[in-house]
Amino acid sequence: MSLGSSLYHARKKSGLTQENVAERLGVSRQTISKWETDETLPDIRQSKAMAVLYHMTLDELIEYDFDEEQARQMIDSVSDQAQAKIDWNKVWSKKYPVLATYHERVRTGDYAPALGEMLTRLQVEYGYNHTDAVLVLKDILARVWKGQL
Repeated sequence: MSLGSSLYHARKKSGLTQENVAERLGVSRQTISKWETDETLPDIRQSKAMAVLYHMTLDELIEYDFDEEQARQMIDSVSDQAQAKIDWNKVWSKKYPVLATYHERVRTGDYAPALGEMLTRLQVEYGYNHTDAVLVLKDILARVWKGQL
């Protein structure tokens, strides 16, 4: 996560607006915006003042990462209609480039029958709808990958 993103999330978690922070630090709101978008960087004194303002150490502020609850809130804030328009494969491929290219190398048709059978079993044996069966299968794969199964 970039420093600007860390500053943004720490400010949001503290419940402060850019205006609040700017006023307390004696800078403009535009300055806070530029720090949060990585256009410019705060100096060490300003960074320490923000850490105090956000009730964090300077190290915590620099390496701040939002927690699971904040991630859940972000997901919940996107409407179902908006989510349907998002190409999630394209979004995730920015972080994991293999998602944009694997289909050119992997013969996905070789895997489709076995995966289809697993999805059908989840639907028939447990009564899951198609979407839920896909999510359960994804979770099973993730647990296998992490060595939890």
